[in-house]
Amino acid sequence: MNFNRVLLLKKGNSDHKGKYVIYWMQQSQRVHYNHALEYAIQIANQNDLPVLVYFGLSANYPEANRRHYQFMLEGLKEVFAILRNFKISYVLKLASPEVGILPYLDQTHCLVMDQGYLRHQRQWRDDVVKYAKTNLEHLSIFCVDTDLIVPVLIASQKAEYGAYTLRPKIRRLVNEFRDFTRLSVLKNQNQVEISSDDDLSDMNHTLKRLNLDHEDMPQIPYQGGYLEASKLCLLFITYKSSRYLESNDPSHDDTSKLSMYLHFGQISALEIYERVTLALERQQMDGAVYDAFVEQLVVRRELAFNYVYYQEGYDQFETMTEPWAYMTMKIHHLDFKPYIYSLEQIEMSKTHDPYFNAAMKEMYLTGFMHSYMRMYWAKKIIEWTMSFKDAYETIKYLNNKYFIDGRDANSYAGIAWCFGKHDRAWTERSIFGKLRYMNDKGLERKFDIRKYSAKIETMGN
Repeated sequence: MNFNRVLLLKKGNSDHKGKYVIYWMQQSQRVHYNHALEYAIQIANQNDLPVLVYFGLSANYPEANRRHYQFMLEGLKEVFAILRNFKISYVLKLASPEVGILPYLDQTHCLVMDQGYLRHQRQWRDDVVKYAKTNLEHLSIFCVDTDLIVPVLIASQKAEYGAYTLRPKIRRLVNEFRDFTRLSVLKNQNQVEISSDDDLSDMNHTLKRLNLDHEDMPQIPYQGGYLEASKLCLLFITYKSSRYLESNDPSHDDTSKLSMYLHFGQISALEIYERVTLALERQQMDGAVYDAFVEQLVVRRELAFNYVYYQEGYDQFETMTEPWAYMTMKIHHLDFKPYIYSLEQIEMSKTHDPYFNAAMKEMYLTGFMHSYMRMYWAKKIIEWTMSFKDAYETIKYLNNKYFIDGRDANSYAGIAWCFGKHDRAWTERSIFGKLRYMNDKGLERKFDIRKYSAKIETMGN
């Protein structure tokens, strides 16, 4: 493991052995290719201690609903089964993560946590570090970046202007961080005697215990967990990758669908990278396909994490994009708009545009939308909403409510891209100014978009 992934957040008393090493699993909900778990095992083995994996399950995670929780819990149930097989103890606490962990820290030799990137995730970790500095002099705390291939703090120390500025930095470093072979065997396999709040054996019971706000939303067709993500990765390499260069066409099902699994950390981006690299070496994948896929998996994804980590106000209209974009929006904020739709009309797919309606229906029914249609969908909301700010809030609200991979670095960066972030100024036009414009004629010219609409129309019938 490349130890540049590891940050020492608090140095404790090395003479204090404690009863176990805690790995606070939150961002990276997996066992395979988990550098933070590996680091916790290494420390435990050096001190002949067991490992306790802690997960805090809060019912009020920002903008999450039952569909998000079920997908996540399906993955966690699988994680706990694997940990049992590896003789690693775990505890699930029905509490806000940064609060639920505190009672376990007194007996801890050291705490290892995975890296959080969004504002509230970082605040959780900061709160625990502050608590330990005041109350737990003995405790050492480490943070390990395991969800990115090149750690966010190593790739860049500032908000990058676009993919072209981050790409050379990532390419220069990526091979240094191909640094995982296999998980070490935990030597001290004594079970930590701490009862868990839930073993997730009855998913419906667990969901009821969370007292989530009830919303009548369709059951999604995707199942959470590493095993399902691994199957999708294999399916992509074996059958879909040969068509990946045409995967922008929403009428075809040629994308990997791995984004929702990456969102919950159920599969590692590094593992996916190693798999596609092996496929390239074995001539199971074309070089152009490999380059295009790696551009999305590594460069574009890590640009999104760079954005939320370094851009203050990444989720606020006033602070999410570039000065030139705000200027053009200010100039065009009173332009005449032939169509204005309410949030309810947009959400219920009641617009004049059949392609938009199909995309919104796919999002509502499945928690997924083809990536090209996501851009078109957001651009239409800008075109049909009274103000740019209202459009931003509508896009963010629907994105976070319906997408399984919503509330994510890629989501916030993708929404901001529709408002000029990581993009360039285009030829001036009405309503959009210099923001990139998309229309239905472009869809019809490039794709068999009617086939896409027809496919979505059959869903839910």
